[in-house]
Amino acid sequence: MRAGSTAGDAAPRLSPPPARLSQTGLYADADSLVVDAGNRPFTPQYPLWSDGAAKRRWVRLPDGAAIDARDPDRWDFPVGTTFWKEFTFAGRRVETRMFRKVTPDRWDFASYAWQDDQRDATLVPREGRSRVAEVAPGRWHDIPSQDECRACHDSGRTEVLGFTALQLSDDRDPLAPHAEPLTPGMVTFAALVAERRLSGLSARERATVPRIEGRTPVERAVLGYLSANCGSCHNRDSVIASLGLFLKHTRSARGACAADALATTIGQPGHWAVPDAPDGTSRVVAPGEPARSALLRRAQSRRPSSQMPPIGTVVADREALALVTAWIEALGAQPATACTPGSATTAR
Repeated sequence: MRAGSTAGDAAPRLSPPPARLSQTGLYADADSLVVDAGNRPFTPQYPLWSDGAAKRRWVRLPDGAAIDARDPDRWDFPVGTTFWKEFTFAGRRVETRMFRKVTPDRWDFASYAWQDDQRDATLVPREGRSRVAEVAPGRWHDIPSQDECRACHDSGRTEVLGFTALQLSDDRDPLAPHAEPLTPGMVTFAALVAERRLSGLSARERATVPRIEGRTPVERAVLGYLSANCGSCHNRDSVIASLGLFLKHTRSARGACAADALATTIGQPGHWAVPDAPDGTSRVVAPGEPARSALLRRAQSRRPSSQMPPIGTVVADREALALVTAWIEALGAQPATACTPGSATTAR
């Protein structure tokens, strides 16, 4: 070390992502594609819609390390944590994404495109790759650029969207669209607590099974879907918070209540008007009237100027749209009230 320098003078040397997926540590045996036992599978109870892709997900936490869960809505993962997510269309692996924490305040993203022989996947350039799999006639799955990855994952601090208390809850929502069953060995919230992999949790948080409360089972599933698919952008901490649309579920100040999501959607005029609605009648959610509900209409659209989410999907999610439509229709017969902390009716 040169005179006068300190260990913190220089930026850490970060190794670039390996050229092949088989070199990332995902597999114990790259020839047979056997996943290393240290990489544990998990499945979020409210999966992100990705044009019908079948997915597998794994996480590797550094040996002996715990996730700092003092902020129940923004877990702080130890350096060295690595996530992988595999996308399969029509029975063929197409893409695997890797997400690894390389410093206390930085994550790296890498995407790998599977070779035609399905034996390995190769690193995709930072700008991504287009048209890697046709997911509907004339519509293609693109591998996102690193900037697009950060557009979804960076919201004040990088978020791991599918690995939260709610997403890992052992109390699974039976109506969650596209939900995958828990299988033996999968990571859950209860497993992380039992293994002491979550530090800083209060006794109440350790004992409380995470869930979204809704006035009906359908409402619970809709709010969970919106939180997972829309809440990474539409939340109180994002750069578009001024829009006043808050769909992300939080466990902190408001407990398990979904007051934010209900209060900022039901009967609210919003900033985007339904094109064919009479002047002044468009609402984010118009109780009993799906056709006047901007939230639904934008989720139905796949026009670049109006679709939601704006990236990551080229095919509308029919199963979720049917669920949201049923919820809006039912709202016409319900009192226009949102739950308040401690008073929500549990949707069993």
